[in-house]
Parts: sequence; structure tokens; C-alpha cells
Amino acid sequence: MKKNAVFIYSDELLSYHFSQEHPFNQLRLKLTLDLLTELGAITDVDIVKPRIASDKELLLNHESSYIEAVKQASRGELLPEKTMSFGIGTEDTPIFPNMHEASARLVGGTLTAVDYVMQDKAEHALHLGGGLHHGFKGKASGFCVYNDSAVAIKYLQEKYNARVLYIDTDAHHGDGVQWSFYDDDTACTFSMHETGRYLFPGTGNVNEWGQGKGYGYSFNIPLDAFTEDESFLEVYTTALREITEQFKPDVIVTQNGADAHYYDPLTHLSVTMDTYKAIPKLAHELAHEYCGGKWIAVGGGGYDIWRVVPRAWSLIWLEMIGKADVSGPLPVEWVKRWQPSSPVTISANWEDPQDMYEPIPRKKEIEEKNRQTVDRALYFVRQQQEQIRKKK
Repeated sequence: MKKNAVFIYSDELLSYHFSQEHPFNQLRLKLTLDLLTELGAITDVDIVKPRIASDKELLLNHESSYIEAVKQASRGELLPEKTMSFGIGTEDTPIFPNMHEASARLVGGTLTAVDYVMQDKAEHALHLGGGLHHGFKGKASGFCVYNDSAVAIKYLQEKYNARVLYIDTDAHHGDGVQWSFYDDDTACTFSMHETGRYLFPGTGNVNEWGQGKGYGYSFNIPLDAFTEDESFLEVYTTALREITEQFKPDVIVTQNGADAHYYDPLTHLSVTMDTYKAIPKLAHELAHEYCGGKWIAVGGGGYDIWRVVPRAWSLIWLEMIGKADVSGPLPVEWVKRWQPSSPVTISANWEDPQDMYEPIPRKKEIEEKNRQTVDRALYFVRQQQEQIRKKK
């Protein structure tokens, strides 16, 4: 019997662990699952264990020399002079024991999600351990060793002959995924992120439209710093509806970084839980409108693991199962269980307080600048739409 949605998880995903001090902390996976369990929104029958991706699958997007280097580093055998050329052993992406196995399991989790959706075992699949969108074909970057989304898109193309729309709402540009499909017209990449003027990786400019046959299939909306809910959602809704209508995908893959929130310590955007409720809602609608419901969602960034990530990521699952109308207090037992471990006061409600931050003086200027960015990003889409209207 086809399930509504599956949740890809096992405690083994927590082994992707750089150090206690590193901001990328997969404890957020356990916090989210525990919140959903306490809410009564998930049970063991909804959970599917991730597999480890094979070398053949990793080679869909990664160079063999890089995979071998990661394996050597995992065993402590990679020569120090070679680490930097592969992007590992850096402050952002330090080496840890069994790094290859842990990273390949994150990729395998996303491929597990793909197979469940594309083989009609489930309409939707959520793998919060994935979303490592900075990994390149031959180099690690920005906390990401292997790029599970890029491997999954290649897998979707080769195994299922699918046209894939990739939607990335992480505050950081989805550079690794974009460059993997920059000359591809069967994968459309859309990234909304904080402008690279202020934030890693510094790419994702509005004029990065693709190249060769992929020209016009790459879309970027670099948002001004301090963008708030209203502007973020205006841009997201406008751009995504037009892009989806033009591309007409077979399946939607969403990367759901939760680091555009005001509380996030690594970014400068100012959205609230209102945005994180709306993001999966629109993706869900578009999946049913264009793809027969086929929607694969992965995690991504999110560095306030106590106040932001569990709420934001729970809302994706709740949207998938048709129970996204939550409001008011979080389960009291969940807050009590985790508060002793948290260095900050855990948010007690699904919604953020109205006075979470002081009014932003450049609000109107930011909103107008973001609108202009959307107009530039959608230039080719709107040209094509105009030509179609003229032919009619």
C-alpha cells in the first residue's frame, strides 16, 4: 500500500560529526524526530532506515580520486599535503574517523527517499540528514563532504529519466548543486539565499543563468541582508510559481536549510516560523499540481538547533502528512526533556514572538531591492511566456 510520506532516519546519521565545537550538529535530527514523536505525528512505521550509497552511486557526481581521498582521510592515511586540495582537513570541513561511511550514508538516505517516491511506495519522502549542497565533484566545502542532492538528481535522471526541479531555500547559495547541472536542461536549479556580498560561499548572483544547453535553467535570488517574512515569501511565491510553470518537472527536490531565521548565528536574514510554515506548503502544492505529488525533501543548514531547527523541520513533515495547522504551545514534555541540555531558552510555542527583534529601518528599501532581483532572475522565463502568449 502506498504511503503518504516516509521519514528517513536512523541514529547512525548522527555519526556525521566533526567535533563538539563545530556548528554543524546532527543532534538537530534527533531533536526534530523527538518533537514529532511527542506530538504524536510520527510512529515507527513511518521511519525508513537509510542505506549507504555505493561507490558507483557516488561516482554519479564525484570524481574517483576524491572518493578515494575521503576514504584515506577516514582511516587517517591521507597525506597532510593532499588534504587542502580536496577541501578536507579545513576549519569548515575537518576530518573525522569513518568520514566516508558517515558521508555515504547521508547520500544513501537521500537515494532511499528517491526510490520510495519514484517507485510509488510513498508520495513524499523526508531525509533531514541530507541537504549537503556545497560539496563539489572533487572537493569538500562548507561542512559538506559528499553532495547528496547532486548525486540524487543524477540518480533521478539516469534511473528514472526524470526532469528534476531543485528548490533550495537555505540562507547559503546552493553552489555545489548548481555547478553540477549548470549545462543541463533536464535539471532546473532554484536557490534563494542571502547575497554573497556578506555570506559564504559568495556565489549565486542573479545573472548565473546556466551555460550551453543549460542556459536559462539556473535561477538565483540573492536576498538583501535583513530580509523579513513578507519580502522572502513574496519572492519565493512569485519566482517558484513562474519557474515551475515554465519547467514542468516530473519530481521536485527541496533543500530545506533553516538558517534564514533571525536567531541563526551564521547568517543575517530575519525570517520567522511564518516563513518555515509557508515554504513546504507551496512546494507541496506544486508537487501535486505538476508531479503527481512526487516530492523529496532534505535538510541543510540550520545552526540554532534548539530554538529554530526542530520547529522548522517538523513543519515539513507535518505538511507532508496534512497536519501543518499546528499552533500555540509545543509539547511541554519535549521542552522539559531538552531544556537542561540547551544553552538558550527553548521556544515554547510554534510561533515566534511578535517582538522578536527591533523594527528594521531599511524595510521598504530591502523589499524593493528584492523585487528588482526577482525581475532580473526571471527575465528569460518571462520572455518565453510572452512568446507563447503572442503565438496564441
